[in-house]
Amino acid sequence: MRNLEMAYPGKTPAERKAVVDEVFRSIARLLYAFARFPRMNRENISQWIRYEGLEHYQEAKKAGRGVLFATAHLGNWELSAFAHGLMTEPMRVVIRPLDNPGIDRLVEERRELSGNRLIVKWDGARAILRALHQNDAVGILIDQNTSLQEGVFVNFFGTPACANMAFAKIAAHTGAVVIPGFALWLEAEQRYVLRFYPPLEITNDPAEDTRRLHSVLEGVIREFPGQWLWIHRRWKTRPLGEPPLY
Repeated sequence: MRNLEMAYPGKTPAERKAVVDEVFRSIARLLYAFARFPRMNRENISQWIRYEGLEHYQEAKKAGRGVLFATAHLGNWELSAFAHGLMTEPMRVVIRPLDNPGIDRLVEERRELSGNRLIVKWDGARAILRALHQNDAVGILIDQNTSLQEGVFVNFFGTPACANMAFAKIAAHTGAVVIPGFALWLEAEQRYVLRFYPPLEITNDPAEDTRRLHSVLEGVIREFPGQWLWIHRRWKTRPLGEPPLY
């Protein structure tokens, strides 16, 4: 609710509460789909999800420098990579191990059922570079809070948010094509759409590239506000001298 107060100051408490309710419905859909991963295959995956904008990925692969998927905790981020592995080809996914080792093993096993391979957080920079050199696709979540040492402040829903610049730096260094992509729930179809947006031009200015990435992300979240993970303290890191927002 605090996040929504900052992001949507014009909404009433009841309107924000409606967004909160949808957030938990979205998480429930994600967990339900995750539980069904062992039953998903190339023959039935279309019952769960379809593509939109696949041509952006196909064109990016022709460049031969790899593809960086800029994604977020929006919609069904677990299903997006899993389904792409079944519907087109396996990819690499950058992850942070869960704190509970038992649950982490279960989650990692399921994430790899469609042929995808995991790369552990930013410690895996070499693995990311190697994958891109092989013209593979790598999915990275870009929407979480980061430290002052690693990030730059971007305007995110009208409030400065600290964002990691590593994604933009890797993109600039490798020449990989950057495609924003999200698995978004479509109520009318009762299934997800794996939507690939047009490639984002990357410059040699990682701070500005990071800002533009988050501008795209904010636009998609505004279209599907109930599907983003508002329970994360996204604005936790503050500029020096500013009081905490939580």
